[in-house]
Amino acid sequence: MQNEVVQREERTRWSVAWPVAQFALAGIVAVVIVVIATSLASGRVGEREAIVDARSQTLVRARDVVEPLVTDGLLTSESAAVNAVDDVVRRAVLDASLIRVKIWRADGTIIYSDEARLIGTQYDLGEEELTSLAGGAVEAEVSDLSKPENRFERDQGKMLEVYLPIHTPNGTTVLFEAYFRYASVASSGSRVWRSFAPFTIGALVLLELIQIPLAWRLARRLQQRRRERERLLRQALDASDLERRRVASDLHDGVVQDLVGVALSLASAARAPSVDPAAASLLDESAAGVRESIKTLRSLLIEIYPPNLFEEGLGAALDDLLARAHGRGITTSLDTTMMTLSLDASAARVLYRVAQEALRNVVAHSGATTVHLRVATTDRLASLEVVDNGTGFDPDILRSMPSEGHFGLRGLADLLTDAGGRLIVNSSAEAGTTIRAEVPR
Repeated sequence: MQNEVVQREERTRWSVAWPVAQFALAGIVAVVIVVIATSLASGRVGEREAIVDARSQTLVRARDVVEPLVTDGLLTSESAAVNAVDDVVRRAVLDASLIRVKIWRADGTIIYSDEARLIGTQYDLGEEELTSLAGGAVEAEVSDLSKPENRFERDQGKMLEVYLPIHTPNGTTVLFEAYFRYASVASSGSRVWRSFAPFTIGALVLLELIQIPLAWRLARRLQQRRRERERLLRQALDASDLERRRVASDLHDGVVQDLVGVALSLASAARAPSVDPAAASLLDESAAGVRESIKTLRSLLIEIYPPNLFEEGLGAALDDLLARAHGRGITTSLDTTMMTLSLDASAARVLYRVAQEALRNVVAHSGATTVHLRVATTDRLASLEVVDNGTGFDPDILRSMPSEGHFGLRGLADLLTDAGGRLIVNSSAEAGTTIRAEVPR
C-alpha cells in the first residue's frame, strides 16, 4: 500500500512537471527562433545602413576632399596632378575600411589610383558605371573581383565598391570609385544587433521565467481539479457499489430465500402420498421453474455486485463474465498476461463496467460467435479491449442517433471521461467490433 501511495505521488508530480516542461521547451524554442530571426533581420538592416553610410562617406570625400584638387592635367595623368590627388587621398580618404580609390575617364582609362600600377590602364566600364557617369547618381554594389581591374584587391576578400561622377575644372566628368572592406559593412550589422540584443533577449527570457511559475501553478490547479474529479468519481462508484450491495443483499436474504422456500415446499408437496400423479407432476414442474428463477436471480446478483472483483481481482471477475457469455454459445478467451501492475479499486470497477456492458451488447446485439478480452497495464494507464466477430455497427450513431440505442456505450464514454480516461470504439458492418477503454491506473 505504501509503495502504491509513493507511486501515485510520483505520477502526480510527473503529470504536473511534464506539461510544464513541454511549455518551457516550447518557450525556449520560441525564444531561439525570435533571436535567430531578429539577428538575421538586424544584420540586414545593419548592412543596409552601412551601405548607406559608405555612399555618404564616398560622396563627402569625393566632392569635398578630392574634387577640389582634381585638375585638367589629371585627365592626361600629369605627375603634378596625380601627386596632388594622391597626397590628399592618402591623408584624408583612405582608412581601415576604405582601402582603394580609382578615378576613371569615360573611355575606361584609369587616370588615378592609389595602386600606381593601375594608372593608365584601360578597361570596359560596366553599364552601372556608365549610368552613374551620365546621371550623376551615387551607386554601390559588391565588387566583382574576377575582373582584371580588380586583380590587386583579390587578396582583400569580399568588397563593396561605391562610385559617383566628379568634374574637372573644364567640366569633364570622371568617375570616382571607392572600395570598402565588406567585413566592415557586415560588422555594422553585428553592432546594430548587439546594441539591442541584450534588451530583446533579456525581455524574452524574463517573460519565459515569469510564465513558467504561472504555468506550474496552472498545472497544479488542473491537477487538483483532476484529483477532486477522481475523488468525486470514487465516491459515486462507492455509493453505487454500496447501493448495489444493499440491493443484492436484500434480494438474496429476501426474495431469493423466499423462492428457495417455495421450491422446497413445492418439491415436498409433490412427494406427498395423497397427491395424485398429475398434480405431483405439475408441482415438480413448478418447483423446477422456481429453481431456475432462483438460478437466474443469483446470476443477476453476481452481476449486480460481483464479490470476486474485490476479493479475487479483476481477472477473476472478468472470467466469470465470460463464463456467462460462454453459456450462451459464444467462444470466449481472456488475456491478462500484460496486466503486470496492480490496479486501484476505482480503475478496476470502471474496467469491469466496460467489460460488463460490452459483453451484454455482444450477447444481445452482435450475433458474434467469438469474443476476446485483453487487459494490460502500464506505468500510468490500465486498458481493456473487447473484440468480437459480430455484425458490427456504425460508431457515428453514438453521436448522431442516440435514440436508436447504445445508451450503455454513451454512458461508458461519460464514465471514462469523468475518470480521466477515454473510450475508443472501432466497428463496421460485418467486420466486428473492438471496444478499448483506457483509464489512469
